Amino acid sequence: MAKVTIADVAKHAKISKSTISQYLNKRYEHMSEKTRKKIEEAIKDLNYEPNILARSLKQKSTFTVGVVVANILHTFSTQIIRAIENYFYNHGFHIIVCNADDEPDKEKNYIQMLKAKQVDGMIIFPTGGNPDLYKQMKKENFPIVFMDRTITEPEIATVMLDNHLAAKLAIDHFVEKGYKDIAIVTTSIIRNISPRVERIEGYKSSLLSHGISPNENYIKTADIEKISEALSELFILSQPPKAILAGNDIVLNEVLQYIKKENLRIPQDLAVIGIDEVSFAKLYTPTITTIKQPTVQMANLAAELLFNQINKTDKIDTSIHRLKPILLLGTSC
Repeated sequence: MAKVTIADVAKHAKISKSTISQYLNKRYEHMSEKTRKKIEEAIKDLNYEPNILARSLKQKSTFTVGVVVANILHTFSTQIIRAIENYFYNHGFHIIVCNADDEPDKEKNYIQMLKAKQVDGMIIFPTGGNPDLYKQMKKENFPIVFMDRTITEPEIATVMLDNHLAAKLAIDHFVEKGYKDIAIVTTSIIRNISPRVERIEGYKSSLLSHGISPNENYIKTADIEKISEALSELFILSQPPKAILAGNDIVLNEVLQYIKKENLRIPQDLAVIGIDEVSFAKLYTPTITTIKQPTVQMANLAAELLFNQINKTDKIDTSIHRLKPILLLGTSC
């Protein structure tokens, strides 16, 4: 059986091929609802399936973008991916998601694979371990946007949280509740991964603004598998902390597990705030105070910046866009 073509759909619907093409590319502005319905019925009647390869060759686009995530286990990452997928789906694009596990070699392999597949652009949560590759992509004018993390060079459009403000919101709330012995725990800051470094900077400056000298013994960074050990080090101090700021959702999980294992009580023995909104925060007893990242807005902005690069609609934006966090109050302080 011969494959159904656009010409067949046009003939069946008694509508021009160019209008059918506009419909398939989701350009509905210049057609009536009646025309859209006729095309939709013709496609259904003929069981028409667009030839994606032919479309790609004709328009010199694969209508695909890559998303290289540093660590897909983060709630933040999955929320961002979901919103990016939604944005590009509504613009007729598909996405390919790759998980780098915070490993530069894995990130490099995925970027090279996506380029070989001729994706139209990439949104990358950079590991920071491939500066030469980032520079090469920039030199080639390859559409690229960074998410969550900054890289000193080259200048690439970046969307991230105002991490200093996120830490400040937490510290201000702790101090308002009467706490002074406040610790911060983050995952490893190897390669100076910017959100973690900036949250520690924000923690220190916020304490100083309240007249509290930061205690270096209260600052812990470790790989996930060693977070429990880092927490133990905090609680063998002669003056252990009375409050902990968990640097992200994975750290918060580790903190809560440690608290349960040690039979500590929240907030009587230890107050807790976590950066990243997590689904269980309102279900936990007591409810956990968290700092929410505006994930949908961040994802939509990153997707829009990339879409503009792909379509060459604007002057290339190489700015760092920092979005504001929101304090979600619980009863963990």
